[in-house]
Amino acid sequence: MTVVNDAQPAVITARHTDNVVVGDEIIRHRRITRLMHWSVALTFFIALFSGMPIWTPLFAWMAALVGGMEVARIIHPYAGSLFFIASVFQFFHWLGDMRFRSDEKGAWKPSKLMAYMRWEENTTDEGGKFNPGQKVFFFAVCLGAIGLLLSGLIMWFPLYFPRIVRELSILLHDITFIFFLIGIITHIYLGTAAEPGTFRSMTRGTVTRRWARLHHPGWFRDVDKKG
Repeated sequence: MTVVNDAQPAVITARHTDNVVVGDEIIRHRRITRLMHWSVALTFFIALFSGMPIWTPLFAWMAALVGGMEVARIIHPYAGSLFFIASVFQFFHWLGDMRFRSDEKGAWKPSKLMAYMRWEENTTDEGGKFNPGQKVFFFAVCLGAIGLLLSGLIMWFPLYFPRIVRELSILLHDITFIFFLIGIITHIYLGTAAEPGTFRSMTRGTVTRRWARLHHPGWFRDVDKKG
């Protein structure tokens, strides 16, 4: 980690580097990281808006958002495939920061996850750029993307598979989607209303020192001591 001359605007520095101090800001996500994140988000929501009207007539009105039901049936599998490809790039890009440390065992337990959401685990001993709850979410999203892809391919080419496989794929696709949607809604809530200042890390790439000290004290300490 390095410290950049604060004469250079943080948003400019955030194009090519992260984990650095620029004046009163800390760069959390460089431009390529943000582009990957928004690519995943964009393809997911295109798949969502085209898939919901196919899933149930209750959301038939959403077909108009993508040009009608026939258009939705055409673009949905392609949007889903692009979502998976974008997720693969993001997986390898973030994998280094998402590895669990030896003291983060049991992070997948519901009680622990709720503690992270209430900041109860953000103690001064917390280290790393992401807390265990975020790491669990990251790997859950990756597994969900695989589930959606495999079940979606079977539904896309049904004639190549026996009936029981087709029926199981529909069930898997629906269940995975429901959990995925709940996770995304929670992710959006935590990144906006629940933790003000988080959203800007995915737009301009920076966070304030105060935000870093509150939400990721270990990461803040590691970055700030270089300055």
